Amino acid sequence: MIIIGIDPGIAIVGYGVVKLTGNKFEVLDYGAITTESKMAFPNRLKIIYNKMTEIIDKYSPTDLAMEELFFNKNVKTAIKVGQARGVEILAAVNKGVEIYEYTPLQIKQAVVGYGRADKNQVQEMVKMLLNLKEIPKPDDVADALAVALCHGNSLKFKEMFRMK
Repeated sequence: MIIIGIDPGIAIVGYGVVKLTGNKFEVLDYGAITTESKMAFPNRLKIIYNKMTEIIDKYSPTDLAMEELFFNKNVKTAIKVGQARGVEILAAVNKGVEIYEYTPLQIKQAVVGYGRADKNQVQEMVKMLLNLKEIPKPDDVADALAVALCHGNSLKFKEMFRMK
């Protein structure tokens, strides 16, 4: 199974593509889709949609997992990120990819084993679990890989308890 993990955004969209075979994760790709703040907003959305579509076409994932949005203060930013998130979802849905969402608490629990883990703990576990030489940068990329790991672990857990 191939899973794309997404850390939604407008300036930076982190993505991580992993292959899950049995209990083993293999990293296929990871990186960031970036857009410039000076660009017209619709053009930024178009760039994100086109890049997401390219990644999906290249790896043919079955699942896309993303972090749920959480904002305390800046409503304007939340709306823009929400719109970008919609474009990211649309790219996957148009290609027949299943969409899954996880809270930050669920992601930390699945990757570190502790729902209140700090960002550095999550990044170190991503590096270790995926046998990477270094923590992926920017942080959004490590977060995207953490989401992919969370989804894969969630599937493995469900499979363990599925009635035969």
